[in-house]
Amino acid sequence: MSKDNDNKDKREEKNNTQGIKSLYNRSWWSIALTLFICDALSILIAYGSALWIRFDFRISHVPSEYYYIWLKSLGIHIVLSLCVYNISGLYKSLWKYVSIAEMQRTLFASGISALLHIITVQLLYGEMPASYYLIGWLLEFIFITGVRYSYRGARKIRNIMEQKSDKLEHVMVIGAGEAGRTLIKELVNSEYVSAKVCCIIDDDICKQGRLMNGFKIVGGRESIKDAVEEYKIHRIIFAIPTATPKERKAILDICSDTGCDIQVLPGIYQMVNGEVSLSSLREVSVEELLGRDPIEVNTDEILTHVKDKVIMVTGGGGSIGSELCRQIAAHNPKRLVIVDMYENNAYDIQQELKMNYDKLNLDVIVASVRDTRRMDNVFDTFRPDIVYHAAAHKHVPLMEVSPQEAVKNNVFGTYKTAAAAMKYGVRKFVLISTDKAVNPTSIMGATKRICEMIVQNFNRASSTEFVAVRFGNVLGSNGSVIPLFKKQIKAGGPVTVTHPDIIRYFMTIPEAVSLVLQAGAYGKGGEIFVLDMGEPVKIDTLARNLIKLSGMTPDVDIKIEYTGLRPGEKLYEELLMKEEGLKKTANRMIFIGKPIDMNYETFEQELAEIKEAAENNREEEVKKMIGRIVKTYHNMDEENMRAKVG
Repeated sequence: MSKDNDNKDKREEKNNTQGIKSLYNRSWWSIALTLFICDALSILIAYGSALWIRFDFRISHVPSEYYYIWLKSLGIHIVLSLCVYNISGLYKSLWKYVSIAEMQRTLFASGISALLHIITVQLLYGEMPASYYLIGWLLEFIFITGVRYSYRGARKIRNIMEQKSDKLEHVMVIGAGEAGRTLIKELVNSEYVSAKVCCIIDDDICKQGRLMNGFKIVGGRESIKDAVEEYKIHRIIFAIPTATPKERKAILDICSDTGCDIQVLPGIYQMVNGEVSLSSLREVSVEELLGRDPIEVNTDEILTHVKDKVIMVTGGGGSIGSELCRQIAAHNPKRLVIVDMYENNAYDIQQELKMNYDKLNLDVIVASVRDTRRMDNVFDTFRPDIVYHAAAHKHVPLMEVSPQEAVKNNVFGTYKTAAAAMKYGVRKFVLISTDKAVNPTSIMGATKRICEMIVQNFNRASSTEFVAVRFGNVLGSNGSVIPLFKKQIKAGGPVTVTHPDIIRYFMTIPEAVSLVLQAGAYGKGGEIFVLDMGEPVKIDTLARNLIKLSGMTPDVDIKIEYTGLRPGEKLYEELLMKEEGLKKTANRMIFIGKPIDMNYETFEQELAEIKEAAENNREEEVKKMIGRIVKTYHNMDEENMRAKVG
């Protein structure tokens, strides 16, 4: 029964396909037949008019022998001409996309047609005036071309008339360059777009007040808000692919205050490839509002660093770890070993890498960095050349109430992984650290500072090169503020910001990972690498811009609530302690912090004590010991309590 149904489905599919082809063929033949008829009439009128023009626009002046030759040769001329046009492909072109190329093809075909007419008349019927042939050829070309352009002209007139409709979405285009011109042309000509171009914005004073594609360039960026009100703009399209991040941010900041929907045309390479079109438009991303150049890395250095090496990534299923795995996989490692204690994360990145890199030698291990014997076994089995240690607890408020877990996972997960790396001769160990480790006010930040001290301690006593990479908040990572804001906006608000003045450094996940890989290439052992991330961003401003980019008004459509600083949270983050100093690298955005001197014997003893306290879940003792180990740690809750008592 199932087989009969399958056969029935196949017959229906075949019939449908044949029906579509049949419909397509009928449509093509109807268009071709119309063109055949129009071309035949054009040839008839063209050479008839040629005789009429040749003899001073008087039919009575046309000699009878010329008149009869025209009539006798007309049938043969039309048949031969239509054959030439068909061979030239004039009946396979799409009317609505008629262009200069079609005109050139028509000129060539009509010239061949005229030449065949001359030969036919001379051989079969006799002499005709030379001007008759010349005028006839020119008129034939004009009429044939006119037939083809008439459809495009009619469509353009219809689109222009529709553009005058107030029901259409009003659009402002920013950028009077080639990208803007191409975009406006498609907006006007496309039958699939319900948009009306109302005005253009460009900072070039020489262009202001002039017209481009029939639309006025009303002014520079200072005119955006006034033009939005005057023309009742609904949507703004940013069409300056060559703008720098700072220029883009400055203009988009103005646009975000208008309440209009904002879209951005892609980069210049897509213009070169001819990809600038309506389909290339995308919603503006919040990353573009950060206003700085993206970090640049030397891909050759990274390639040399990881190619043909056994690479291990702990926490490889997380936001940073998974992006590390993607970029490493793209640089041809000998083997990639992913270690993660969360099986769902591990499974997701495993399937993604298998699909995108079918030749990748990949091993995915479910294991905890807190398990000494398990890590010993993993290192012994795979013998990695380079380890990227991204496994950590990172949520600040959660670690404040579970400090012993932060110590177990962050501090001793790092210690045990580093110890295994030293034992099995790993060439380089790269710790993923954070700006919260600088003058920390949170348990999470303080434990990451201890992690930096651990790799510094291991580096002095091992041939393995231990380095740390410190960066700020990562846009789009698990638990970061942007995904939270998006969820809150989607739910109708409110959007929660801890404090109106809180600021943070931001970078994208690919940037963060590129820095880690670059540090791996630069590191000689003992360094803390720091990224110059430009100016910090106010979280309140970020939230308001995200609401505006969603087409809503802050505090009107979506309310912003200030909830107060969370436990362990401070108003601003620092990237470098004063004692560390800064040293430049070959990458202008990457710096090296000088390691701080410390008593390693005391540090080892303190680690043993805090380990015992954490394993026995003595929370208060763990907090006090963190303060003793990390001299720059400030417990904000205690300080606030003392301030209130005082």
